Amino acid sequence: MSHNAPAAEPDKRRLRRGFLAARNALTTDAVRNAAHALAGRALGMPEVAGAHAVAAYVSVGAEPGTRALLDALRARGVRVLLPALLPDNDLDWGEYTGEGSLTHVRHGGRMTLSEPAGERLGPDAVTEADVVLLPGLAVDGRGMRLGRGGGSYDRVLARLERAGARPALLVLLYDAEVVAHVPEEPHDRPVDAVVTPSGVRRFR
Repeated sequence: MSHNAPAAEPDKRRLRRGFLAARNALTTDAVRNAAHALAGRALGMPEVAGAHAVAAYVSVGAEPGTRALLDALRARGVRVLLPALLPDNDLDWGEYTGEGSLTHVRHGGRMTLSEPAGERLGPDAVTEADVVLLPGLAVDGRGMRLGRGGGSYDRVLARLERAGARPALLVLLYDAEVVAHVPEEPHDRPVDAVVTPSGVRRFR
């Protein structure tokens, strides 16, 4: 059942492997074309168009691309916050001011991430965002998101809730990653909308 956390975890692991394998099979051109389509779709959303501050992230590898969107937001004068992974998997934040404001950080044996090189603003900085982009591998018809499993964004969502902050929660995905159902656990929170290259789908 959906609230049976021990049963949800192996299901989530299996699903993650499948979605990651499908992403890794994409060509460079497909990833690049999707990134431009995603930026256009996201920028057309009223929540994004009216935002003063957006908490985003830098996509890696075959993840749905965010670079075009980050640069377009910056060009519009939007304050863009990017995460920096802390040793306990929580997220600190820094400001994106263009390509030169990023640094590559290797986290143990796991992965190298592009993180903000400048001043750290503290984990609570995310509560100032009007829009929060959450990375994910899939989302279902209820808006439940399958994350990567590190738990970093569960903490972000809990922090937003504690602060009484209500930013628009968006996930950027490929079209095939909008699915009928993803397993959920009691702490999981639905997103407000999913943005794919072919359009935007809202959940509430």
